[in-house]
Amino acid sequence: MEYRIEKDSMGEVKVPVDALYGASTQRAVDNFPISKHRFSRRFIWALGLQKGSSASVAAAMGFKDEKTSGAIRESADEVMTGDLDDQFVLDIFQTGSGTSTNTNANEVIAARANQILPAGSIHPNDDVNFGQSSNDVIPTAIHVSAVAAIREDLLPALGGLARSLERKSEEFSDVVKSGRTHLMDATPVTLGQEFGGYAEQVRKSTERVERVLPELEELALGGTAVGTGINAPEGFATAVISLMAERSGYPFREADDHFEAQGSKDAVVSASGALRTAAVALFKIANDIRLLGSGPTSGISELRIPALQPGSSIMPGKVNPVMSEMMMQVVAQVIGNDAAVVWSGANGNFELNVMMPVMAHNLLESTELLSNACNVFAQRCVDGLEANEARAQELVERNAIIVTALNPHIGYDNGAKIAKEAVASGRSVRELVLEAGLMTEKELDNALDLRKMTEGGLR
Repeated sequence: MEYRIEKDSMGEVKVPVDALYGASTQRAVDNFPISKHRFSRRFIWALGLQKGSSASVAAAMGFKDEKTSGAIRESADEVMTGDLDDQFVLDIFQTGSGTSTNTNANEVIAARANQILPAGSIHPNDDVNFGQSSNDVIPTAIHVSAVAAIREDLLPALGGLARSLERKSEEFSDVVKSGRTHLMDATPVTLGQEFGGYAEQVRKSTERVERVLPELEELALGGTAVGTGINAPEGFATAVISLMAERSGYPFREADDHFEAQGSKDAVVSASGALRTAAVALFKIANDIRLLGSGPTSGISELRIPALQPGSSIMPGKVNPVMSEMMMQVVAQVIGNDAAVVWSGANGNFELNVMMPVMAHNLLESTELLSNACNVFAQRCVDGLEANEARAQELVERNAIIVTALNPHIGYDNGAKIAKEAVASGRSVRELVLEAGLMTEKELDNALDLRKMTEGGLR
């Protein structure tokens, strides 16, 4: 590789000859060869949105000339579209403020702006970073990227999954089956009622995620180094945020208190918690579906799960609930990510949280994983589910716990005796109640109507 020599306040450093970034970025490349994790496309887009909007406002307020501002804006727009992604080379495990990544953006945008404006001498710090600090830029980028990812990806994905589950709830509305509590037989339900419950879980998860958006739409930009706004012109951040809101279409606003916005990351912790809660709901749904589809001959087998791929390298014909297993693994990762976000959030010290890069990575990764998993799970699993009505009927008719419906007629103690005898002897509840003379056949016909049992009430 060919190199050029760049200089900064610490001296000389070798930088790849064709790189747009400079010495500070290269020092971070050399210092942090930790992982292959890089900041996501959303995060880089958010940096470009900030830098371009800041340049426009700096010119509008008379602090920068129009040519300089225009070149920076054009360069930042290329960052937003992803044209310069190969220049964002830094590991997420770096300085806790994310200064290295802010510097990376400043250097890349300045170098590209100088290509656009050959006669210019646009400086990464003096021009691209005007009125800003890493300490307000990075938390702003976290919030902006998270809002975009949640609104554009996660909420539509959750909505799509909820609709798929609702369609199955309607399709399965007449399939009566055994309810189960403690993994043991309970009174009857319909398969449609179960899927209606799943759909509502996803709807409520969606509402919980939506409730964190106003917090995330509050931006730290304007606090600069420690929250006081030093070196930022009065009104600068407010104007930049207004422009960012206009360009993105999202209702961003300046933080109520810049010391809170930079010293803590509670909004990010809250957002991650909402994602974790949604993930827990998705785990329950996916796990239930794989259990209901277990078998096909020696399990519950009340559902037929789509056969997507061979399930074994040694057992011919075996098909596994791969979509449920995928979802469960995604949830495990999201819960792990949330633990990292929570612990990182606890490590704000005085005027700055110094765990921001890993918080950004984990929050955005969780959002992406849940979005993709919901889309695939809905399309490749839920939409193809079929009810095994014969199996559901067989199991519910063998369920001794249907005797519960007879409690008002024969009493709990008699019901318990009948249930135990039914399980021990294999005889039906109906047969045993009639034999004991506890009810007439007509009374039993009304009380043991399995479909009516799913509707509740006293018969």
